[in-house]
Amino acid sequence: MTDKKHAKDDGTRRAARPKAAPEKSAVDGAAVDAAAVDGELAKLAADCDAYLDHLRRLQAEFDNYRKRVQRDAELQRLRAAEVVVESLLPVMDNMGRAVDAAERHEEGQLIAGVELVAGQLRGVLAAHGLDEVPVEAGTLFDPTYHEAVLTQPSEEHDEGTVLQVLERGYLLHGRLLRPAKVIVAS
Repeated sequence: MTDKKHAKDDGTRRAARPKAAPEKSAVDGAAVDAAAVDGELAKLAADCDAYLDHLRRLQAEFDNYRKRVQRDAELQRLRAAEVVVESLLPVMDNMGRAVDAAERHEEGQLIAGVELVAGQLRGVLAAHGLDEVPVEAGTLFDPTYHEAVLTQPSEEHDEGTVLQVLERGYLLHGRLLRPAKVIVAS
């Protein structure tokens, strides 16, 4: 009887249960998920390759830009030097004329000619932005514009006063190009 009872219970349970839709197995779900992951991974890899290609192109463009800027700066520097040299050619011509005249004329005319050429040279350089550092004997030593080559004791001048200018200093467009070399009182 117990067997019947169990059989009946089993039958009822089976009969009472509605039939469920067939379930997907875990293997089928994993295959679908793996395919989705593989697709997403392939998309991300393609995006990564596209970004890397874009980055490499930008880097190459920047390298080319940098080289072009360096080349242009060098050309500009050469053109600027060309302008200065071209403006100095008349000074060289006049210096040659002064040397030729020195052979035929007296000393006084030679000195006057050289002074004219020196004035012309100063004018050309001033036109290109060159200014002389203002310093004379008796002025106060300024380390910003002067270089003390020697110090000498002096009874006539206070300590730190320029006694003698050995070499003129120059400013180019307001920037110190070369300091004036001076002897300073100690």
